[in-house]
Amino acid sequence: MPRAVVRALIAGLLGFGAPAAWAQLSSVETSELRLLYRDPFQTYLVDHVGRCFENSITFEHGLLSYTPTQKITVLLNDYSDTGNASATGVPRNFLALESSPLSVAYETVSPNERFNWLMNHEMVHIATVDQAAKPDRRARAVFGGKVMPNSDDPESILYYDLTTPRDAAPRWYHEGIAVFIETWMAGGQGRAQGAYDEMVFRSMVRDGSRFYDPLGLVSEGTKADFQVEVNSYLYGTRFMVYLAQKYSPEEVIRWVSRPDGSSGYYAKNFERVFGLPLDRAWAEWIEFEKGFQKKNLEAIRAYPTTPYEDVSRRALGSVSRAFFDPASRKVYVAFNAPGLVAHVGSIALDDGRVTPIAEVKGPVLFTVTSLAWDPERRVLFYTTDNTEYRDIRSLDPATGVSKLILKDARIGALAFDRADRSLWGVRHFNGIATLVRIPYPYTEWKQVRSWPYGEVPYDIDVSPDGTLLSAAIGGIDGLHALHVMRVMDLLAGKADPVAKFDFGTFTPSGFIFSDDGRFLYGSSYYTGVSNIFRYELASGHLDALSNAETGFFRPVPLPDGRMLVFRYSGDGFVPATIDPKPLEDVNPIVFLGQQLVDEHPVVKTWKVGSPASVPFDQMITARGPYTPTGSVASESFYPIVQGYKTFSAVGMRFNFSDPVQIDRLELTASYTPDHALAADERFHASLRFRRYDWKVEARWNGADFYDLFGPTKTSRRGYSLKVGWERALVYDHPRKLTLSADVAYYGNLEVLPFYQNVASPSTRLGTALVRLRYENVRSSLGHVDDEKGHRWELFVGASYADAHEVPKGPGVCDPAVVPSNCVNVPSSLIPQVLGTYDVGFQLPLRHSSIWLREAAGIGFGERYDPYAQFFFGAFGNNWVDHKDEKRYRDFYAFPGLELNEVGGRTFVKSIVEWNLPPVRFRRFGSPGFYATWLRPALFVGGLATDPDGAAVMRTLGDAGAQFDIRFTALSRLDMTLSFGGGVAVESGFKPRGEAMVSFKVMQ
Repeated sequence: MPRAVVRALIAGLLGFGAPAAWAQLSSVETSELRLLYRDPFQTYLVDHVGRCFENSITFEHGLLSYTPTQKITVLLNDYSDTGNASATGVPRNFLALESSPLSVAYETVSPNERFNWLMNHEMVHIATVDQAAKPDRRARAVFGGKVMPNSDDPESILYYDLTTPRDAAPRWYHEGIAVFIETWMAGGQGRAQGAYDEMVFRSMVRDGSRFYDPLGLVSEGTKADFQVEVNSYLYGTRFMVYLAQKYSPEEVIRWVSRPDGSSGYYAKNFERVFGLPLDRAWAEWIEFEKGFQKKNLEAIRAYPTTPYEDVSRRALGSVSRAFFDPASRKVYVAFNAPGLVAHVGSIALDDGRVTPIAEVKGPVLFTVTSLAWDPERRVLFYTTDNTEYRDIRSLDPATGVSKLILKDARIGALAFDRADRSLWGVRHFNGIATLVRIPYPYTEWKQVRSWPYGEVPYDIDVSPDGTLLSAAIGGIDGLHALHVMRVMDLLAGKADPVAKFDFGTFTPSGFIFSDDGRFLYGSSYYTGVSNIFRYELASGHLDALSNAETGFFRPVPLPDGRMLVFRYSGDGFVPATIDPKPLEDVNPIVFLGQQLVDEHPVVKTWKVGSPASVPFDQMITARGPYTPTGSVASESFYPIVQGYKTFSAVGMRFNFSDPVQIDRLELTASYTPDHALAADERFHASLRFRRYDWKVEARWNGADFYDLFGPTKTSRRGYSLKVGWERALVYDHPRKLTLSADVAYYGNLEVLPFYQNVASPSTRLGTALVRLRYENVRSSLGHVDDEKGHRWELFVGASYADAHEVPKGPGVCDPAVVPSNCVNVPSSLIPQVLGTYDVGFQLPLRHSSIWLREAAGIGFGERYDPYAQFFFGAFGNNWVDHKDEKRYRDFYAFPGLELNEVGGRTFVKSIVEWNLPPVRFRRFGSPGFYATWLRPALFVGGLATDPDGAAVMRTLGDAGAQFDIRFTALSRLDMTLSFGGGVAVESGFKPRGEAMVSFKVMQ
């Protein structure tokens, strides 16, 4: 074994002792909680978050009869400027909370205090997945825990379903019950009584839109709609409320609970509880909803509704704040709709033409970006990376030139001050919202005022004369008010409002100053329907200026007295104009959630008390640093089947990890009982360990499940040890530059590690590979593949092998076959360099693009030494697979040839690929296994090997097509069925064809 390889392996192993900075966590534990946080930054939140957890889990004990089967780990993060959370019960109970304030845009979310609200919601997810009936408990005992499905050993999918059957349910089920329960825990404040939800279904009835059935919702409604997965919340919550209102809230709880005697499959348990199939109940709900919303529309129409005139026939999906430019008669706004990557753009007021100007990197759902406008200098300001740490950029709408102003500023809610050219905004950091001012020339921000935790200013604006600043402010109690403050007072450290209007639990949305500074115009669901309101500063009087059937938002007064608004539609927000006139009266609507409360007042008893009353300090059992390695424990174990060459093997897999999955250890061992295989090759084992940026893998006669199915084999005779390292040098999503390095040693080698049909000239081999990868690819909402952008990779590798013989010309190195065709290669380092470059362009066709994919490589050493060569051939997909389904894109693939059929020390390769518009399926399958789309692609390519040697150069071409159908199994696991064909041509040879069928297990 070469000393250089040994030193590299040892250095890699020693690297595991250096912990990553982000993983320096502190821990507080109670009997049911493990709370992880970063000290000292998040220490002030610990007691509050802990009290919220204990308050919520106590409620779950009672309502769902839930007792955790294992401690629940809660991780506090601050990686995003928008609050959010995620939870899972597989393989362990884990909940991650973002500490930033939540977005209340368009009142799509109407929370009370954020951690209390998030905890109540996410703990329902944990409870409904972790709760176990007798069959689940038995399966968890057999497999050592809850099994997380993994693509390496797809048998785990069966074990996953046996250990956590309720996790295998559609997202609308999980989100629907979480929202339903969370609303009543908060005393009725939540999306089960949300005005946005009412608007969505009221609009569908008014416009005669199609309601999704359960299958259509998961196969199309959460994929192609501008709201994507938000539809899971909307439909799921509404269905739960309907069931509770028609039957009872208790029956809904019986359905989602998992006591002994209940059915594991969610749909089967539905029929057991309610006495009818879920599909029939869903259809009955839709009919009920149509009648319910017709009554609401009749109530709205009791007073004259406000006429509107659409500016554009095109719905824009999500939209930001908008600005009217009188000089060009254009409205500047950011939008994000399926089929077009998010942009800042313009809408021509006269003809409705929508023109994209600049792409928005990292848009956020519903508001896209924070937008501000300097009307005198005609400059737009907008934010990017809106779901991470926000940047601020300037944009010239005439030229489309965009410039970075502040990087990772974490500032949004931008407003421009015409008086001194300053920008104002709200900065989120460590859970605190801070009003900041960015003076011209925008090189730094200055803190103006930080609100205490729980109070959040949003939707700010500055009066035309620069003397006043307005802000909507949400309180820790979930109440909202519109504040108007003097700029001079704010700069002096005072925030007392000179005018204020309380909106209660409704949000004042998008209020902006009139040109004379007398009024503020905005929208609110103050009457249950989002209408435009005018607030007069002098009198404090609020007037309704519209009576909308669906909802009006984002008002922009126009010079001719009209007002631009964005009306809600099923395809997103549509720009329109109205004649704003104060109305005498507007009828309220009936909320289905309130109707439920009136008929089933038991939900009033579900309100939980204040977390402040929880004696958290007395419940703490341990404090200290969190050490991932010291927390590693057994996760699960289960039997597996593997393939080795042409043989089958049976064995076991053992999984170990810490609760946060920072450290993972996977061990597999299997045995081939077939005596046709040599005795020293019958035992197979592998060990993989990952921590931070490092990974170690050791194999002995490595076997693989997918070697049972198809031509591509990854099993190898012998043993190997590999150490890998990877680090993101640039992570500015979607831009990413990654550097990785791997060193490996192989012993008792039979064929090359990466080319199964090429014999290894030496039984011992050391390799080293350094890879630099850059990508910046983007796609629009509803995409099924990358749609534009570019990526490149640079590989620099080397092989170190014992002395060996290789052919010095075409043919084999065998004196009996080709005399004098051998050359001796001494032990030496044999380098290779490989580069790839892909660039793609979005086409006017929806979700269609053209990609150019280039690759070139050079090896050093003897021309016919396999260690210096690159090999090409075939699609490379197995009949059952788990790697990238579009394998023809890889540099080594060449459909039409056999695997590894063509080799060369140098090569150049080019592919032109056309991704055609996908076909969406509305009803193809059943809720447990269904198809969502079909993705067609055509490609043509060319390959030249050894172009530096005219006598041995080979030139080939190929063309083909591939069709991919995406399936979803068990409501959560994506699969892909691919079929295609290719033809390879070469001068002097007959055309060679290849057909490919492959089923990819999990993504």
